[in-house]
Amino acid sequence: MNRTRRLTRVAAAAASLAVVASACGGEGVETGPEDGGEEQSITIGLIQWDEDIAVTNVWQSILEEKGYDVTIEDVDVAPMFQGVAQDDIDLFLDAWLPDTHGEYWDEYGDQIEDVGVWYDGATLHLTVPEYVDEVDSIADLQDNADLFNNEIVGIEAGSGLVQRTQDDVMPTYGLEEDYELVESSTAAMLSELDSAIAEEEPVLVTLWRPHIAYADYNLKDLEDPEGAFGEGEQIHTVAREGFSEDFSELNGWLQDFTMSPEELESLEEVVINEYSDNQQEGARTWLNDNPEFVERTLGDDAEGLDFSS
Repeated sequence: MNRTRRLTRVAAAAASLAVVASACGGEGVETGPEDGGEEQSITIGLIQWDEDIAVTNVWQSILEEKGYDVTIEDVDVAPMFQGVAQDDIDLFLDAWLPDTHGEYWDEYGDQIEDVGVWYDGATLHLTVPEYVDEVDSIADLQDNADLFNNEIVGIEAGSGLVQRTQDDVMPTYGLEEDYELVESSTAAMLSELDSAIAEEEPVLVTLWRPHIAYADYNLKDLEDPEGAFGEGEQIHTVAREGFSEDFSELNGWLQDFTMSPEELESLEEVVINEYSDNQQEGARTWLNDNPEFVERTLGDDAEGLDFSS
């Protein structure tokens, strides 16, 4: 994938799900699709992680097809959890637990409903291009700081990945003196990764699985013999207090919502890469091509849905 395509994809990811209107969770109309009433409003929070962009587009498409008025609230991780806890956001589809977003869960978890796990086995990494032969483990980094210009390219400062890298990984492997963890953004990190690979230069980035970058590039996750990144995580759907009562039917669909690695990879390929200029259309295309996912998730409520138009 060339740099132009990558930067176009990154820009589109940031723009396509921008906020079109603000809405407060729990302040929708009193009746809605679930009880045969008028259109019901729901606010879904979004962080700029590729899996969240992909699944948020999917659920926006499903809910709009079911008659919901959907608003996407594009915010960083910290205000995301605060917004859900304060009922300003109804739903967030990308909570990484127990570690990556554990700090926010410790602070706000008693004010948030855990709807369920939709992806198991998510992992955090320090990652290099496959052609970087000098390092295979995080333990190798201490002797190779010059190779990476003494930098680890991170993402958003408030992200659990950056905090885990800074607070646990770097001290565990003695990297604090030789490396600077550059806090930027997911888009900036991906742009740096793309630029380095285009020139076949070494680069060291914070990354996570699942991520579309593994399909775009030949990458190598560095081994973590000390287990500083933890054992792996689950991606949860979380919601404001009262969500399960106010959106009982939708809550049931979300409890049945799961994705395999293969499904998520194919979804990200379509939404993030193939339809970078219209990710909603990409989500509808994927849903139309994967009716078994819709039927598994919605059960009898999938009958009559048409994502082809």
